[in-house]
Amino acid sequence: MNLHQFRFVQEAARRNLNLTETAKALFTSQPGVSKAILELEEELGVDIFSRHGKRLRSITEPGQQVLKAIEVIMREVGNLKRIGEEYSKQDAGTLSIATTHTQARYVLPGPVAQLRRLYPQVNVSLHQGNPEQVARMLVDETADVGLATESLSEFEELISLPCYEWQHVLVVPAGHPLALVERPTLEQLAAEPLVSYHPSFTGRTRIDRAFAARHLQPNIVLEAIDSDVIKTYVRLGMGAGIVAEMAVRDDPPGGDLVAKPLGHLFGQNVARIAFKRGAYLRNYVYAFAELLSERLNKHLLQRALNGQASDYEL
Repeated sequence: MNLHQFRFVQEAARRNLNLTETAKALFTSQPGVSKAILELEEELGVDIFSRHGKRLRSITEPGQQVLKAIEVIMREVGNLKRIGEEYSKQDAGTLSIATTHTQARYVLPGPVAQLRRLYPQVNVSLHQGNPEQVARMLVDETADVGLATESLSEFEELISLPCYEWQHVLVVPAGHPLALVERPTLEQLAAEPLVSYHPSFTGRTRIDRAFAARHLQPNIVLEAIDSDVIKTYVRLGMGAGIVAEMAVRDDPPGGDLVAKPLGHLFGQNVARIAFKRGAYLRNYVYAFAELLSERLNKHLLQRALNGQASDYEL
């Protein structure tokens, strides 16, 4: 048996048993994939897949166990490569970060710039998506580190740790009646047309739950994934905006928008950093985590990655 066979079996499972798509993803031929899988099954003495003619139909019970073992082997192979890179190219390489737009736009610029000053030979690759896509990129090893508020703690394959807390804020034009209200109420917000995030982004579920608990129906007239887009439509008079506080921190005082904290209505959100369980992290990945949050350090991350704890809370 060999790594090519393991890779073909693993990719076939990922591609819903479609060998044509598996071959395309691995830049090889479909007959070559089929032959390698059959040879591995023959060597193991079990069928990894059940078949209908030449088509794979499902993963067998022993096949499920084989896939779990292959996952461990391939992860360790990846770790071996990273160890080699670590010691052959000290403090050089590419840091791949999967994150949401809000984190990429408002939270990451400072830490990324600091990292580049500390590690000038490290390039940074940003992958943006919704929180579930961020988690999937970590699981698929497209990214080394993920940062988001939702989803990261829901994947068994990932270790996630809290980075920092944040709250939502109300943004309205300076002349809006709510600009003079110190602590807006849910009833006042429910009476306004609202512009806020898509339900899968940036703590939107907390907003919906708060209104539902008071039996109020918010009038969401526009949803977006981008805080800047929300603020733009607020400026155009479409409605009152609800955004993450990070999106207004750098706004100049006395500007055209007024921000009011809404933590008393929607509570605190927790942004989390995540890594694939068992991953080998290079020095600059630990440094990046420490730049993101003073709560994080190399010792804590190593403990978490070694399985000494599955989660940490603030």
